[in-house]
Amino acid sequence: MSRNMKLISPVLLLALLFSTACSENDKGVESAVKPIKQSTVFEATETPPKVSRFGEYEGYSEARFSEWVRESQYITMRDGTRLAIDIIRPAVDGVAVDEPLPVIWTHSRYHRNWDVAARHMLEITGRAKAGEAPAPDPDLQEGVISFVDDRPTLQRLVKHGYVFVGVGVRGSGASFGRYEGLFSPAETQDASDIMDWLAAQTWSDGNLGMWGASYLGITQYMAASTGHPALKAIMPNVALLDMYDALYTGGIYRKDMFDHWGLLTRNLDRNFVATPVDEDPDGELREQAIAEHAANWDVNEQFEAAPLRDHNSESFAWAKFGPTAVLDEINQSDVAIYHWGGWYDLFAMDTAMWVEIFEGPDKLGMGPWPHAAYTKSVGAERGRIEAAEHHRWYDYWLKGIDNGIMDEPVINYAVTDVPGESWQWHEADHWQPKAVEMQTLYLDDGPSGSISSVNDGVLSSAAPTDTAVHEYQVDPATTTGTASRWDNAVGQGKMVYPDMAANDLRALTYTTPLLDADLTVVGHPVITLYVASTATDGDFYALLEEVDADGFVHYISEGMLRASHRAEVEPPWNNLGLPWQRSFAADLQPLVPGETVALRFDLLPLAHLFNRGHRLRVTVMGADKDNTEASPAAGASFRLFVGGQQPSLIELPVLMD
Repeated sequence: MSRNMKLISPVLLLALLFSTACSENDKGVESAVKPIKQSTVFEATETPPKVSRFGEYEGYSEARFSEWVRESQYITMRDGTRLAIDIIRPAVDGVAVDEPLPVIWTHSRYHRNWDVAARHMLEITGRAKAGEAPAPDPDLQEGVISFVDDRPTLQRLVKHGYVFVGVGVRGSGASFGRYEGLFSPAETQDASDIMDWLAAQTWSDGNLGMWGASYLGITQYMAASTGHPALKAIMPNVALLDMYDALYTGGIYRKDMFDHWGLLTRNLDRNFVATPVDEDPDGELREQAIAEHAANWDVNEQFEAAPLRDHNSESFAWAKFGPTAVLDEINQSDVAIYHWGGWYDLFAMDTAMWVEIFEGPDKLGMGPWPHAAYTKSVGAERGRIEAAEHHRWYDYWLKGIDNGIMDEPVINYAVTDVPGESWQWHEADHWQPKAVEMQTLYLDDGPSGSISSVNDGVLSSAAPTDTAVHEYQVDPATTTGTASRWDNAVGQGKMVYPDMAANDLRALTYTTPLLDADLTVVGHPVITLYVASTATDGDFYALLEEVDADGFVHYISEGMLRASHRAEVEPPWNNLGLPWQRSFAADLQPLVPGETVALRFDLLPLAHLFNRGHRLRVTVMGADKDNTEASPAAGASFRLFVGGQQPSLIELPVLMD
């Protein structure tokens, strides 16, 4: 890791990783953010042969340009709010070309360019550590760092004749206005106004696409909901479907993650000073904009006050914010969508489901990666494939180049073997793949002989005939760690799950014998737990793990449910028949101490090969200390029933071909 990145604390690193989700992965290697001059020269290459297949693309369009230039300005929304915008255009000899070209744009919560992350956050971190402004860093060159300067994927597009535009959402960076909430109606209306402006520019040919990950991916779905005729294709990267399910999974708030994200966005709006636009060289307009940000919507205050899905206050309602609030409009749009995600991303469920929910032309790619930084080998794969797929997608939909991308299978997904180290790509036309069959494993008495956990139970393919009871005192210290997929999503470092064995010792475990053949699980596991508690509520977590030949316990997936939210209803969108909790006030069902209830919930989807000679394990616990809010049943005990008339079990989607 470079000296730039070493200086940045976990809290301040949030913008570096969450704001762009795959900046390191896009490069394929770990590297510092190094500004390059606004006019950048590409190396000349020979005309390659024509190749167009998943992850590979050459010869279908000409790399006509060898440099680009950047300019910035304000554009005015219909209500008079001015938004800061960066425009990066292909250039010849330092002069932007004057021909109209397709435009790829992003609607960013994290300023309109990358400059703030590399420069201002480094400066603030240095002051915090040394008590004064640090000496100039020799790795930082002069000039503004645009998204294109730091993204080989975008450089490739500009080189092949695309304009890139970055726009800061209202209430952020140098943009004026008040931030009114994540994916608010006002922000979506701005997207329509922005596209009006983009389509009318002389350097635009009227064909628009979008780019970006995480927040910048979700704003693509929101822009699609406007039905703007100029927006032809988008490629949302690691983007959510439903805000409540992502933040209050099973009714349990992901407090640690959004405490960090709230701090990040407050600093970005008020303290991490954005680059002024060209017309504001002294920053006077920028300072006026920042003053307006003082009234911004408070993420943590609003979300913690909304633990139920039917929350509806003057300032926030789950039903009015985010993609599920405008699903009908998205489906009625004429936009082509390439949904893009990873099995270890926090939005893995959302990305996988989008391909079944969206009714227009689309594709799905699911890789072996999390939200942001991971291993070098995964990063290199991600950067290589994402660059090619973006280029193929936009050439087809924005330039009309028949490269065959829509004649291929709809879905490409990686089946992981060793997390972060090895995987294989597969194809399918449906999610879940038709070759998947649900197989049931039953939780049962042990011992498995694989761990000295609270119970050391087993997983069996045969249903136990006798009922057994496993007692558990909720341990508030159980955790999936501080380098989880949730930490990774807000830039607290790489996703590096520890050996889960130490955690499993503190929980209930159910482990198979050594597998006598490889077992490939592709899709959405569903678990059913029969429980009785001493409390009137409680949180229940299920981890799916692989125990390798050395005894190392690999985290693979997880699911969770607050018992009082257990009532299932039919969801308002296609969720593949999985259990869905509406979590309205009228749905809450407190536990009656001592009374047995069934809890049924799904785990995050996966595509993973459990190796012959390894074991599969399900771990059940009552807290995830480092990732979610505290349990409402601190100090409680519960009983887990297995076998007989109360068969706790897990259903696994097994790939049969």
